[in-house]
Amino acid sequence: MLLRSERAATVAALFGVSALAWLYLFHVAGAMHAMSAVMPGMAMGDMRPAPWSGSKLVLVFVMWWVMMTGMMLPGAIPMILIFGTVNRRRRARGQAYLPSAVFAAGYLIAWGVFSLGATLAQWRLEQAALLLPSLKIESTLLGAALWVSAGLYQWSPLKRACLAKCRSPIDFVVNRWRDGWLGALRMGLEHGAYCLGCCALLMALLFIGGVMNLFWIAVLGVFVLFEKLLPAGERVARVGGVLMIAFGVFLLAWG
Repeated sequence: MLLRSERAATVAALFGVSALAWLYLFHVAGAMHAMSAVMPGMAMGDMRPAPWSGSKLVLVFVMWWVMMTGMMLPGAIPMILIFGTVNRRRRARGQAYLPSAVFAAGYLIAWGVFSLGATLAQWRLEQAALLLPSLKIESTLLGAALWVSAGLYQWSPLKRACLAKCRSPIDFVVNRWRDGWLGALRMGLEHGAYCLGCCALLMALLFIGGVMNLFWIAVLGVFVLFEKLLPAGERVARVGGVLMIAFGVFLLAWG
């Protein structure tokens, strides 16, 4: 009974954090929509945003990190639960107990690193006048190249290797276990690194549909969940890759 209640509390906490992240995204998307209503020119793409300040850099980074938390944390729940289960067994044997939150923090730090890279990419795209105020790539050629690149990566050995790690939580926790708080944090970072190797290029597709397009965010988030959690997740990844390549080629030919 205690084990079941602890697992339920962990799941509730993780989904709670993810839900808070989504509420924040709804707030930001609503603010952007209100701004475009007040300044219609921004929605038409004939106004360029002001140069970035330090505060805007921080706010965009926070937006990306919160977005990655909302999208990626649900898919990490099986891994975090396995970590907690192993921890409880170690505690029963008199060994040191580590909160699952330490592992989860390491995982989110890894996605924080990605969020920093995405923030800098967004800044560079705006500087090069390749990003519309709606936070969508303006260039059909660049968009098509991104679709094809993401699709090809879905079939790459690195993608398969990283996806296999994400889909095998017991194997990861048992074989990559490290003691102590720093060890748990490092395990979370390592799992986050595998998750980055699996999904980072998929997250770059946010620039295709619009970084704050909530429907597009949800579509990519669900696709990642299917890859990681469904029994046929590896097939989902490959079929998705074919569709991405086909759509990219279509854009190149007729876009």
